[in-house]
Amino acid sequence: MFQIIKRFTRNESGAVTVDWVVLTAAVVGLAVAAYLQIETSTHTLANAAGARIGAEPLPTEE
Repeated sequence: MFQIIKRFTRNESGAVTVDWVVLTAAVVGLAVAAYLQIETSTHTLANAAGARIGAEPLPTEE
């Protein structure tokens, strides 16, 4: 029984997989955070540009 436990604690075959999963989750989290920040800023900028364009009078031909 103790041999099985010793072998189990020494076996690190899944450690690399866990590292990749954690690293991938961190990258995805950072990408989502960056997207949310950029999306909010561009939405605000587009609304401001639309309001300014909408406030301009239309040219008329004389």
